[in-house]
Amino acid sequence: MKKVAVHVLGCKVNQYEIEGIKELFRERHYKIVDFDEKADVYVIHTCTVTHLGDRKSRQYIRKAVKNNPHAIVAVTGCYAQVSPQEVEKIEGVDIVLGTRDRKEIVDVVEKCQKGRQIKRISDSMLNKEFEELPVFKPSRARAFLKIQEGCDRFCTYCIVPYARGPIKSRDFHNTILEIENLVNNGFQEIVLTGVHLGTYGKDLGKGINLFYLLSELVKISGLKRLRISSLDPDEIDTDLLELMTENEKICPHYHIPLQSGDDLILQKMGRKYTLDDYRRLVTDIRNKRPEAAFTTDVIVGFPGETEELFANTKEFIKEIGFADLHVFKYSPRKGTPAAKYPNQVSTEAKTQRSNELIELSNVLWANYAQGFLGRKAQVLVETKINTLCEGHTGNYLKVRFEANQEDLIGKIISVKLEKIGQAKELLGTVIL
Repeated sequence: MKKVAVHVLGCKVNQYEIEGIKELFRERHYKIVDFDEKADVYVIHTCTVTHLGDRKSRQYIRKAVKNNPHAIVAVTGCYAQVSPQEVEKIEGVDIVLGTRDRKEIVDVVEKCQKGRQIKRISDSMLNKEFEELPVFKPSRARAFLKIQEGCDRFCTYCIVPYARGPIKSRDFHNTILEIENLVNNGFQEIVLTGVHLGTYGKDLGKGINLFYLLSELVKISGLKRLRISSLDPDEIDTDLLELMTENEKICPHYHIPLQSGDDLILQKMGRKYTLDDYRRLVTDIRNKRPEAAFTTDVIVGFPGETEELFANTKEFIKEIGFADLHVFKYSPRKGTPAAKYPNQVSTEAKTQRSNELIELSNVLWANYAQGFLGRKAQVLVETKINTLCEGHTGNYLKVRFEANQEDLIGKIISVKLEKIGQAKELLGTVIL
């Protein structure tokens, strides 16, 4: 049996895609092994959102070549798509695939001869059909389903539209059938993912959009939880807001990217909302679901962000009271407008601001979690090692507890939340 080792960098969409790629290899009787092991094939699924993503991608490519100089090394993903010339120049790279044709990766690997490089990079702007990959199933409890690809926003800092191309949606009926099949196979929670999820259906016509899809999905008998990975604030209209706050199947966890807590910076970023818009949305959701968790993405060090403007961001974050933050240091991307903006922020300042927000994030998480101590929560069990179980609540609090019962994975268990653990988790006791 041939061995394949994979490594993925970057976002949740990349995480989903690499699992699909692994499944394609399994179907062809390859054994998936750890990336540190000697393998016949190495696949590096790359990220290019920041310079760090580029650098780490190159590091893992070189590590694969070092692990086995005779192996086939395939490089896929956003870095390969945007900078194929850089990738193909790295010694030992055999396949450069980009953000399309991943379904054919095993065929490409098996046709490849060491030393005769294969390059399959198509113009991302011409890629207008959704590419389906096998479903990501991290446990017998939860399944991720990618239903959307591409972005048409072209925020001034972002390389993603150039790497992923225009918006593309998974077929509506195929999506329904896929989720029905997952539910019939015992999955309690389905997570919908996409590069720009709020645009789902925009390319399908016939009145199909995210609201219509969710309206149909919540009717599926046996589906316990439906989780939405991320939505921009300006994409949540009145109908979608009502559905997301009134239907109990939709998890009360809202990941709504903020990027900056200053209106001037938001405008320079090309974002489509103001702080008042964001504040109003959070208030509307909290009025209907007071215990909802709000998480967000924030970029520090965007060109022109002074200490005063950064302070505005900190204050707005405190005002909203997020449950958690994903903090990114701005990284100039060649070809994006912001890369040429004046008043670029120093590396030292970006690092300092990032550290401040990470510290604030830890405080905010503890404050949010503290409010649930002593209360009962419904926890979907995702892993169990001996008697130690781990899972998440509907509002995405990680919970650990001891239980002797067998076959708990995939079940929703009542747990009393008793104390805060050491790694952004709550510790509890099963309620019999």
